[in-house]
Amino acid sequence: MHDSELFTSSGVRLRRRTQRPGALNWLFLPGGPGIGSESLHELADALDVPGTLWMVDLPGDGSNHSAPGASEPPFERWPDVLLEAAQLLPNAVYVGHSTGGMYLLSVPALERHLAGLVLISSAPDASWKPRFIEMTQRHPLPQVEAATKRYEASRSARTLADVTVASAEWNFSPEAVETGRRLLARMPYNADAVDWSDRHFDDVYAARWWPKELPTLLISGSDDRIVWQGLWDRPEFEGANVLRRRIEGGAHFPWVEQPEAVSAAFSDLVALLLH
Repeated sequence: MHDSELFTSSGVRLRRRTQRPGALNWLFLPGGPGIGSESLHELADALDVPGTLWMVDLPGDGSNHSAPGASEPPFERWPDVLLEAAQLLPNAVYVGHSTGGMYLLSVPALERHLAGLVLISSAPDASWKPRFIEMTQRHPLPQVEAATKRYEASRSARTLADVTVASAEWNFSPEAVETGRRLLARMPYNADAVDWSDRHFDDVYAARWWPKELPTLLISGSDDRIVWQGLWDRPEFEGANVLRRRIEGGAHFPWVEQPEAVSAAFSDLVALLLH
């Protein structure tokens, strides 16, 4: 292990992506589950924020296999082990994409250990799922159906990757589909993580905390077809500490279509953090 790769006591892995002057530590947690933090490389690289940017993988997720200190099975303490990463580094700002953000909102102890919070294409509860299923029925992708059958017959990283790559048209705008397909094709995947989340988290998820004073940034793509972003319209998610930025033309990975707009949103949060 070296200072560009850290592990918490339970095997959460942090890999340093970028380091600039500044005291903030940005912790990038991928969606999925089962997809590696490599899915957020383009996001991290699009930003101009002070401090150090770390890519975070839970034990047993993405390519973080046989992590030192991980329980057996490694998902046993999900998502509570996310607290360890926030405690490992000072001035931590967690950045959760999609399900990653939902995991963060399931760990109330995080609030007192963070300097800030960013939620991208995420949700406060599981009520986004029926809308997603309806969308897939209105806009069927035969290649997803075929890949899903192969996955169900043989659950593996390879067949999971095939399903995800086949779903690119749901995840990205038409102009960005080819870019998105390449992004999804190069990811490490973990089918066991998908199974764990499906059995224990996805359908029963409801946020267990919401920041009262913590500087918080909500980023929603205007064209996100995966996780319905209208759930954030409720008054309880407003506050002087909450910035909400709607990315016009952005889909579920809004930095792919609109990197400059997403970067500007992060700069707005930095201004709040350093105020």
